[in-house]
Amino acid sequence: MIREVLGVRVTANNNKIYVSGEDAAVLQATEILERLQSLVRRNGSVAPEEVRRLLLEVQAGPIQEDVPPIEVFGGRRVYPRTPGQARYVSAIQKHDIVFCIGPAGTGKTYLAVAMAVAALREQRIRKVVLTRPAVEAGESLGYLPGDLQAKISPYLRPLMDALRDMVGYDVAARYAEEERIEVLPLAYMRGRTLNEAFMILDEAQNTTVAQMKMFLTRMGHQSKIVVSGDTTQIDLPPHTKSGLVDAWTRLRHIPGIAQVELTRADIVRHPLVQAIVDAYEGRSPRRGRNSEAGPEHRGAECSEISEPTSEQVPDA
Repeated sequence: MIREVLGVRVTANNNKIYVSGEDAAVLQATEILERLQSLVRRNGSVAPEEVRRLLLEVQAGPIQEDVPPIEVFGGRRVYPRTPGQARYVSAIQKHDIVFCIGPAGTGKTYLAVAMAVAALREQRIRKVVLTRPAVEAGESLGYLPGDLQAKISPYLRPLMDALRDMVGYDVAARYAEEERIEVLPLAYMRGRTLNEAFMILDEAQNTTVAQMKMFLTRMGHQSKIVVSGDTTQIDLPPHTKSGLVDAWTRLRHIPGIAQVELTRADIVRHPLVQAIVDAYEGRSPRRGRNSEAGPEHRGAECSEISEPTSEQVPDA
């Protein structure tokens, strides 16, 4: 995995691991292997997912924002994994309204829900409201079968998944019954003013300008709003301007409103997600660079570290 992603050559000899390739890639690979060694000493083994996580962290570079972990529920902590995610969390901490745009897999929704749950746990707010446009890709709720809950469930499931992942099914159900957490379509926000609430608008690229204005003006005293979306995945009818695109420009100079743009470097899902995003954005996929790729890769700086046992560390 390390060889493929960073394009380095990794060999083992006499209980040592040797890494060769381009200087920057060698340094990144060495850092990852050293951190894997520490994990092996502490935990006894390392899962492949941990290798992927370290690859993402090292490639993204050091997190410059001093952002503490997000305490969500039952002692669980959520950490921003990239510099962009750290800026996002910091912006939510410091501003009452935050707009965030970025591709799939960058943690826009998950981190916002984590911040909302933490605020609720610490009693800084009384209610969390999670919403998203209920009409996407040309579908209308009125023509879908079932009662209201059955109709809206597919649209709101990503928000519920993030919520349940943090607090568990039982706590999520209890909070919903107590109306401390509401998950509802955007249309049901009309006419309300929410005080002491943490409001999250997901998939905001599929709002109209009027819907975005309606949502933002629901904000009451001591409330916070996070608006997130991916402006490359707009499902609105032709010639309909996205409320997120409009608000990004219209509101950018208002004090108290922050804007954070996440990029492909902030993708923290399966490594293939980043390759897919690159493909759809017209970038050439990055191929592994080994000693056979060309003369420019031969004779590069070689770094060595002690070799962990093959049973402990997944295939690099």
